[in-house]
Amino acid sequence: MTGQDKTIPVLEIRGLQTVFHDAQGAWPAINGLDLTLHKGEVLGLVGESGSGKSVAGFSVLGLIDPPGEITNGEVLFNGRDLRKLDEESLRQLRGASLSMIFQDPLTTLNPVLTIGEQMVEAIAEHTRGATPDLRRRCAEGLARVGITSPAERLDQYPHELSGGMRQRVVIAIAMLNRPDLIIADEPTTALDVTIQGQIIAEMQELQRESGAALIWITHDLGVVAELADRIAVMYAGDIVETGSTDDVLDRPRHPYTRGLLNSVPGDTAAGEPLRQIEGSAPPLSRRPAGCPFSPRCDRASDMCLDQPPPPEADANGRVWRCYHPLPEEEAA
Repeated sequence: MTGQDKTIPVLEIRGLQTVFHDAQGAWPAINGLDLTLHKGEVLGLVGESGSGKSVAGFSVLGLIDPPGEITNGEVLFNGRDLRKLDEESLRQLRGASLSMIFQDPLTTLNPVLTIGEQMVEAIAEHTRGATPDLRRRCAEGLARVGITSPAERLDQYPHELSGGMRQRVVIAIAMLNRPDLIIADEPTTALDVTIQGQIIAEMQELQRESGAALIWITHDLGVVAELADRIAVMYAGDIVETGSTDDVLDRPRHPYTRGLLNSVPGDTAAGEPLRQIEGSAPPLSRRPAGCPFSPRCDRASDMCLDQPPPPEADANGRVWRCYHPLPEEEAA
């Protein structure tokens, strides 16, 4: 990002809409998404399964395949609208300035190529002219994510590594070209708690060193509490609350955010049942006309059923979409 105007956000999403088509019509999975992310910032994108988090990440990178389609909005990356770029221009950005870390490394890594071959290809694809000593650079990348004997690992195949090692390799590949933006889609969900903690700590250190902006997609509020500067809470394709991590976790204004926090096992007394949110998120074809959370909300009124609530903000820059937000004293 040398020479870049630091006042320009790394990522600015305006009114992004992604739909999925079937025989009955087009159903919005992302419904007018607005987000801003600056250099070096970590944003936690949280919500239940089916809330649209992963679709949002894929939409930013232009990786939506039929029957999905991005139908509206702007995705400004360092001031350039990615939606106006052709496929070849997008391909040149992916893996270089833009990287994504997927949940399952086995779907990312090629099983018939060694780790070294895949890492060298990731560098060479985005480097003009000769690049000497690629293997050394790749081994250094593996060492940075905590892989021991990195030079030896370059000659191994993905199936020869543990799940935690494979995910470290994926993170190392994502960081090889020092991207400006990394989107991590629940990259530690399939790993045990100890390995999760190690990888998250390594990811924090790498992100601080590189100055990259990071979107960490997860349903785990404990992870974002440790990792994120800001949190965006997503429900049924909408961002329902966003703000600093401390504000959102300590003083939630949206009833859905409070419901997520109440569901965390560590916040429930021993022997007490978990305080689950009643019901489930609506399918794409049956989104309510008004607030999407209204069928599950104990604060909903008639006005919540007719029109989606507009955004409201406080002096700290926190934004929520709710006609009946939790009062500050109740939220705390």
